[in-house]
Amino acid sequence: MEYNINKGIGKSVEFKGLKAQYLFIFAGGLLSVFVLFVILYMIGIDQWICIGFGIIAASVLVWLTFNLNAKYGENGLMKLMAKRQHPRYLINRKIPYRLFRKKKKAL
Repeated sequence: MEYNINKGIGKSVEFKGLKAQYLFIFAGGLLSVFVLFVILYMIGIDQWICIGFGIIAASVLVWLTFNLNAKYGENGLMKLMAKRQHPRYLINRKIPYRLFRKKKKAL
């Protein structure tokens, strides 16, 4: 079984259809689900509950990651996050005279 990851110089990483940041979200999510599974098992929660949680959480993660990849594309998620951080409009309630005058030093 052979998996090709590198597609060439200057192109983004792609694996099984996941591109760019979605691949890192997928890998990090699976790692966090595994760590949470181990923690739940170690604190004494029933084995079948831990297995059920792991399967359901991993399935939701796979579905959500592939859904985001299909919906937003390679750079769409970063563009969406940048758009949310950009203000819609700027408000300046000071009159123009106060913006240009020098401030007096207080004693």
